[in-house]
Amino acid sequence: MVESEFQTNKKGFIEVEGVVLELLPSATFKVKLNNGHEILTHLSGKMRMFNIRLVPGDKVRVEITPYDLTKGRITYRM
Repeated sequence: MVESEFQTNKKGFIEVEGVVLELLPSATFKVKLNNGHEILTHLSGKMRMFNIRLVPGDKVRVEITPYDLTKGRITYRM
C-alpha cells in the first residue's frame, strides 16, 4: 500500500511538509510543498508567541484547509 503524502489532523486540516522559499511582508511566507505546489502561509500563534524565526530554506510543516488550498498556516519548523 502506498502511503499518501499528506495527512489530516483531528480538526480536518491537511498537514503537508515544505520548504520556505521567500519571506514576504506581514509575517507571510511563500512555501514550496513536497508535491511541487507553492502556497502563501503565515505563522501560527504559538510560533509568534515564542518568536520562532524562519529563513529561506527552512523545512516546515504546514496546515491547509480543504476549502482553500492556496493558503496555509506554518505550525512547525523542522
